[in-house]
Amino acid sequence: MYEVEMKFPLSDSAAVLHQLVELGAVVGVAITQCDTYLKHPARDFSQTDEAFRIRSVGEDNYLTYKGPRIDSDTKTRREIELPCGPGSQTAVQLEEMFVSLGFQPVRQVLKQRVPYHLSIQGREFELAYDSVDGLGNFLEIELLAEPDDVAAAQQAVRQLAHELGLANSERRSYLSMLLEQEAHRPGSDLPEKV
Repeated sequence: MYEVEMKFPLSDSAAVLHQLVELGAVVGVAITQCDTYLKHPARDFSQTDEAFRIRSVGEDNYLTYKGPRIDSDTKTRREIELPCGPGSQTAVQLEEMFVSLGFQPVRQVLKQRVPYHLSIQGREFELAYDSVDGLGNFLEIELLAEPDDVAAAQQAVRQLAHELGLANSERRSYLSMLLEQEAHRPGSDLPEKV
């Protein structure tokens, strides 16, 4: 499966979220996500456009690999996510295991996420209103697609963004934005590459 996604910074969150509900979106339960990104011991993910993380959502933990983006407009990429055992100790042990294998933690990204589900255009959209510590508010629009449906899914995501009046999509990950922000702070050294 491919994750077809576009992400937009929000200046007027209330108006966009109101439009979503008007379109029939169903709001989910707010969650806190803590993502620990890891650097590969032999591959520079900033050069290969890949990502590997441990995600903790409450007591649930997941390992996620994201492959390189395959287009220049949306953030379409292969994604593999595996559930792991529950609990904060499991997250600690996962990180310890990968560090023992030569991976290095890069940074944590902490966000409050409110999920929305929208059935429209014959598709099941997953949207996320994210409040990211240190960055602000964003809306992600996502579809999962089989390889032969990627182009149509990309067009559907673009169309929904247009209907919501969203422009200036952000292709950088939250991790990249935070690392760039930290690199430009006075007196800070450039962080190591992911």
